[in-house]
Amino acid sequence: MSSTHKVKVNKEFEFILSEDDIATADIIKNSDSKLHIIHNNLSYHTEILQSDFNTKNYTIKVNGNTYKVSISNSLDTMISEMGFSIGASKQVNSITSPMPGLIIDIPIKVGQTVQKDEYLLVLEAMKMENIISSPREGIVKSIAVEKGDAVDKGKLLIEFE
Repeated sequence: MSSTHKVKVNKEFEFILSEDDIATADIIKNSDSKLHIIHNNLSYHTEILQSDFNTKNYTIKVNGNTYKVSISNSLDTMISEMGFSIGASKQVNSITSPMPGLIIDIPIKVGQTVQKDEYLLVLEAMKMENIISSPREGIVKSIAVEKGDAVDKGKLLIEFE
């Protein structure tokens, strides 16, 4: 499988870059986000404004113009053609109990906005306190348990909007 990259600019224009295309470009890194590129005797001053490495989406400025760019390699293309997506994250809308136990603390309320990794509740199991944290930021839609409830593995604890 040859190594090529499909570059889509502003969801409109598509370019295929080979390893040779990239290797023949004269690239000088000015800082972590700024590059000066000379390719086919043309000069380009570039700056990466935003980057999402998981989805391979970037916002870049080239010679003063801003572009939305997505990059995929041949493996990404093959996976996409098979109906899968790479780098996409699943939105978690509910939290279930990872084990049987007893709910000993719930400091949050319905309607409260929580941040990723924020402490949601404490589940005591086998004489150990397990802190259940938020997998994402969001708004608490419902709390299906109360302090003092005994829960089984897989029991719904919290739902997000």
